Amino acid sequence: MQNQEIVKIIENLKGRKNYEEKRASKLGFASLYDYFEDKISKKQKALEDDQKKLETSQDEEQPKATKKSCGCC
Repeated sequence: MQNQEIVKIIENLKGRKNYEEKRASKLGFASLYDYFEDKISKKQKALEDDQKKLETSQDEEQPKATKKSCGCC
């Protein structure tokens, strides 16, 4: 079963199709479909990693906000 999003991307390449095919073969992919599938999965993973970093940084910032700046307390 093919992902329709990837098929649509390949159909819309037009003049860049040759470039993308050469790039895919240079990187060792068997087909243009495999190349774009990998590219999309890497993007999704990067977005998930960024969200996790944001969540952890927000969790760390909350306790710091409750601390007082002076050393007397």
